[in-house]
Amino acid sequence: MDVAVRTVNLRKTYLSRGRRRVAVQGLSMTVPLGGVHGFLGPNGSGKTTTIRMLLGLVRADSGSAEIFGHRMPRQLPAVVDRVGAIVESPKFFPTFTGRQNLRLLADGIGAAPGRVDEVLEATRLGDRGRDRFSGYSLGMKQRLAIAATLLKDPELLIFDEPTNGLDPAGIREVRDTMRSLGAQGRTVLVSSHLLSEVEQVADTVSIIGHGSLLAEGRVADILGGTAAAQVRVGVASPERAATVLEAEGFGVQRDGEHLVVAADDPSAVTRALAGHGLFVSELTPVRADLESAFLALTADEGLGSEADRHAGNATEGAA
Repeated sequence: MDVAVRTVNLRKTYLSRGRRRVAVQGLSMTVPLGGVHGFLGPNGSGKTTTIRMLLGLVRADSGSAEIFGHRMPRQLPAVVDRVGAIVESPKFFPTFTGRQNLRLLADGIGAAPGRVDEVLEATRLGDRGRDRFSGYSLGMKQRLAIAATLLKDPELLIFDEPTNGLDPAGIREVRDTMRSLGAQGRTVLVSSHLLSEVEQVADTVSIIGHGSLLAEGRVADILGGTAAAQVRVGVASPERAATVLEAEGFGVQRDGEHLVVAADDPSAVTRALAGHGLFVSELTPVRADLESAFLALTADEGLGSEADRHAGNATEGAA
């Protein structure tokens, strides 16, 4: 497999209030070349620290990190022109237009003048390039930041929580932009704690908790390997149906007026209920998602659900 990013036993600790706190603990992960790779975990799980180590902004205590086969940070100069990254909110001049801001950056890195219009079009800002940055929505500001990373035409793009603080429309805009970049053959490494959002754009994922790798691979394989087969059952007497199914050995959970039943064979559910004069009005397979997979993977990790993490939608800071 061609590899864009690889870490091996990466470890980083910070001194906090006189004590050592482990931010990244023996992290070994692989990001394949091309497409969108989700780097997933709750806030504080070590995503930002890992990205900072990849980019040479923080030095690892031990272990190794590579980009395109070059050791980081020692060989960063060899690949710096092939990498674009957004780790913190970039600073733009609010009274300048989007195009003027990008022209300043293009001049600073020696990019061709025509490249500004190309990246504006690539991030669907072509018709807003003459508008002042101060009038941009949060989603547009984030897309302008992505446009800035594209000025040197990088092969690898690294985005740290790019949808933080955005409304649903802004999230969709950034998500569509990342999907388009991945389809062009670039490698997009995007960190996020919003599992449902990344699921809609990522081809492959690495899931971490407490600074360690929990699972890695294609999204479809992660879902298939962690999610038990379940069906959603509609029945006139859900309480009685639950009693019957539990007596037959099925795992049952209430979901409003419906039941969610763990069953490899849905027909066994209907037979069990029919044998007691209960007939189903609905029998729908429950689709596996990354949220369910993450909860299954972290059941013993003491990590909260996405709803809990989203409620505290803050950046990781040092971790």
